Amino acid sequence: MRLVPLPAPVLAALSRGDLAGAGTLLGHDLPGYFVGPELRHVWWLRLDQLTADPASAPWCIHVAMADDLAVGHGGFHGRPDETGTVEVGYSVDPVYRRRGHGKAILRELLRRASEAPEVSKVRATIDRENFASLATIGGFGFVCVAERVRDLVFVASADGLG
Repeated sequence: MRLVPLPAPVLAALSRGDLAGAGTLLGHDLPGYFVGPELRHVWWLRLDQLTADPASAPWCIHVAMADDLAVGHGGFHGRPDETGTVEVGYSVDPVYRRRGHGKAILRELLRRASEAPEVSKVRATIDRENFASLATIGGFGFVCVAERVRDLVFVASADGLG
């Protein structure tokens, strides 16, 4: 799995629903999923984040490429915080789900986190009804540390994640 950064101009195009423009700027075709309702808010959020903190770009959001096919996205919710924690986020286009892409995206994100000396922990917050995501984190050393109304919060040590 290869993660290709989504720079601010691409995020702006996706936020506007301009799939062709985003693909041209990125140099890769993107599926319609990228401008659907599930992701539009993500692009706005990450565009605001990159505008406010350009140095967060390496940690931010990437398109997940399986060979030359955009199958989803993944990244961190920001730079490591003062405790050395990063929060992982990812999704897979429904057309490509149940093929191991979610685990491959997560594996690559965890590899990156494990190689960053400033990261000590990786957090994943998952809706308790999202059984696919709960299964995806299985086997990666995540432990449930908190329960919220709808979400479960998991943490894994960055040591040995990669």
